[in-house]
Amino acid sequence: MWAQHRISLRHTLKLSVTTGDLVMSGGSQAQSSKRIEQLDPALEKIISVSEPIHDLADGFGGAQGPAEGPVWWKEGGYLLFSDIHNNKRMKYQPGAGVSLFHEPTNRANGLTRDLQGRLIACEHDSRRVTRQELDGSITVVANSFQGRQLNRPNDVVVKSDGCIYFTDPWTSPLPAEQWDLTFSGVYRVTPDLGTLTLLIGDFVVPNGLAFSPDENILYINDSRRAHIRAFDLMPNGALAKQTDRVFADLSGSEPGVPDGMKVDAEGNVYCGGAGGIWIMNSAGKKLGRIVHGAPATTNIAFGGDDWKTLYFTSRNHLGSVNVKIPGIPVPVGKK
Repeated sequence: MWAQHRISLRHTLKLSVTTGDLVMSGGSQAQSSKRIEQLDPALEKIISVSEPIHDLADGFGGAQGPAEGPVWWKEGGYLLFSDIHNNKRMKYQPGAGVSLFHEPTNRANGLTRDLQGRLIACEHDSRRVTRQELDGSITVVANSFQGRQLNRPNDVVVKSDGCIYFTDPWTSPLPAEQWDLTFSGVYRVTPDLGTLTLLIGDFVVPNGLAFSPDENILYINDSRRAHIRAFDLMPNGALAKQTDRVFADLSGSEPGVPDGMKVDAEGNVYCGGAGGIWIMNSAGKKLGRIVHGAPATTNIAFGGDDWKTLYFTSRNHLGSVNVKIPGIPVPVGKK
């Protein structure tokens, strides 16, 4: 059932620090004052150090997972994001605030759109990736590998050829013998949903993933190891495993690990990490950091009419900051 009623955001939930299936590290202490930290002069071309960081809403999340999965719905002029713990999909519209968009969601996490503009969701409770058709019905994109049920799909991205790539970390308080799979996987699904391919299975906790603008590189972060790995893509869409390299290490003493990740139109990589959102160039050089004051960035998304608004979620919070270079656009629905 769809709902459009407004909800109160005055009550902030007290969140558990044991969000095991998202593997957030660090304490829950608030960081120092919000700011843009410049580590390299090249950052000025991407974001101004004087750019204000906006708090948009809070009160989301809980012990079973935080706010997550933001995706910009361009034709509607709004942002959708997941409230995992409360089993809801929320809508933020600039000037109108946050409202409930849909429930239940099978505690969905990462969201994106396919080439036809249909919503793709990684569902925790059902342990599957789904697609919402234009008539509202649900199609299963993937729920098993070689006859064994997936773990808990986390994040997803769609390539320009229509293939769907998603991460499936093996993280849960359940003992290993209660899971069908005993590894964390990164998968590719063909546009006709006929072929599911395991691309790699040696990550501890594969989480956010993103393509370079030319789609020659796939970035995948490993939350447990606190770094981003990069792979060149072969013509068939598989990973050239001999090109596997650590793109950036985002560990540190402050709260936060690599989680959601996005790339802008010039190839700069944005990713949550220790202390905030890190901005790196295409060579992995750290140019700066957005210190937004909330512990553990869970995901990020570009939006706005010009794709120059960077939205970010934390454990219980939604915020934004404006940038100078547009993000890689998310597909828009076909009329």
